[in-house]
Amino acid sequence: MLQPGFDAQALTQKFAQATAKQGESLRQAVFDATLKALQGRELTLANVRKVLKKVTEAASAGTAQNALPGVDAEAMLGKATAGIDGALLQAVQAHRKALQQFVDQGMGLQDERMQGALENIEKMEDVFFKALGTAAKSMDGAMQGPWSQALAALKLKGSDTGAGAHASLEQLAGRAQAALQDNRSASLKHMQTLMTGYAAMVSGVLVGMSDAFAPAAAEAEAKAAPAKSRKKV
Repeated sequence: MLQPGFDAQALTQKFAQATAKQGESLRQAVFDATLKALQGRELTLANVRKVLKKVTEAASAGTAQNALPGVDAEAMLGKATAGIDGALLQAVQAHRKALQQFVDQGMGLQDERMQGALENIEKMEDVFFKALGTAAKSMDGAMQGPWSQALAALKLKGSDTGAGAHASLEQLAGRAQAALQDNRSASLKHMQTLMTGYAAMVSGVLVGMSDAFAPAAAEAEAKAAPAKSRKKV
């Protein structure tokens, strides 16, 4: 069963109640929400667009409600874009890991189904930029400026999603060449059958990646807890 989407209301409240010093907390909250939502559905570009729309709406609504002193709307939305960027980078890596299984068994990059999957990786950054652009245009009044500025800053810097997509495509090309030189050849019919459920397969890979990261994150949090306690004393 697919996992449910993220709690949009909780994310909105997180932004509405955030202080100027809680930027990293906002980035992590958006990262977690985006990743959870992506894991809860087949990883198609259409579904990625839907997830980004909901995440940007929640972050924007919370930022608009925040009236605490010293809070900078552009900075808050910059953290939101960073959180989305990190989650989309993991989505790109999940695509790469899934495709590597086909490439390593000898499926060529020129196969029609493979080409469609590679395009999903290549277009991920464009989907990201367009989602933020749409968010900027759709917001009322005071939020349009901060969203536009956050988007401009991201385009100037370049996204981790875009860099990860470029690296993934290069890596897959290298592995495909190696498979060709080794004369690896899988059953084309078998590979194409597996590719039919590719989007669901990538979602499963993404879940597996997050499960693998969870113990390390929990260990790091546990190590940090004593230090935080000492500071409070």
